[in-house]
Amino acid sequence: MATGLLGMQQVDRGGKTRAFRMDDRKQRLIVDGSSDAGLAVMGWEVPGIAELDQLAGRLESHGVKVTRGSRALADERHVAELITFADPAGNRLEAFCKPELASEPFQPGRPISGFRTGALGMGHVVLNVENVEPLLPFYRDVLGFHVSDFGLKPYGLYFFHVNGRHHSFAMVGSGRKALHHFMVELGSLDDVGQGYDLAQLEDGRVVYTLGRHTNDHMTSFYVDTPSGFFIEYGWGGRIIDPQTWQPHETFDGPSLWGHERLNMPEEQRKRLREMRMDAAARGVRVPDPRVPPLNCAWLDQVVARE
Repeated sequence: MATGLLGMQQVDRGGKTRAFRMDDRKQRLIVDGSSDAGLAVMGWEVPGIAELDQLAGRLESHGVKVTRGSRALADERHVAELITFADPAGNRLEAFCKPELASEPFQPGRPISGFRTGALGMGHVVLNVENVEPLLPFYRDVLGFHVSDFGLKPYGLYFFHVNGRHHSFAMVGSGRKALHHFMVELGSLDDVGQGYDLAQLEDGRVVYTLGRHTNDHMTSFYVDTPSGFFIEYGWGGRIIDPQTWQPHETFDGPSLWGHERLNMPEEQRKRLREMRMDAAARGVRVPDPRVPPLNCAWLDQVVARE
């Protein structure tokens, strides 16, 4: 799946561990076949050793146990230094600095234009949590993640940015504790479309059909994995200015169109479908600065009202 569908490059590793590249980094994704526990760890990068020390001190001042990663673990992660800790729900995190770069060019597992990574990071990760409220102070106030937007009904849903990507982390207060999905973004819409064709060759692989999200504008589809979580495969994600962005509550449904949840009971699918129909009835659109105006007075008035 990682190579033939997503287009990642497998890196040789021993035992039951497999590592995968997405760019010039030596690795971005690690799969540990010794267990099937879903998410084992999330890695977050800081600029340097001084910032890593500052983060460790801030965590400890808030009563969070911090462990310095051993030299062996740092070598395994291909980073200079790292610390390990856990959020209040027990999810393991690692903060690291100075990741190693590969000496050989990235070779995708299938022909793709490449992944959108760099300063934006690997993509984003979304967790199912029992309750958002106890975790919100940890990610927002202790780690310093910034809220992009949030919803309060029918359950807490928070999106956080750490750079220009609209969100690199999100929590859904679904009452469960599990990885919901991680997202990787491609450099071309055609990469996503061809991946969609490949995914549909296997019955049950696609769980959300092709669609577009309202908040981060991502055009994507979702696939199921053998480990019980999803992967979002997308293009065209929104870039924000972290200096001027204002967090806000959102009331629209999660998708402007598409993203039919094939894995959900019909009643839940109907509710989400009605949200999309409501957005369509109100003419909700994502402005595209690359497309010139149509020089239509009526349409210009509609866009101005939006």
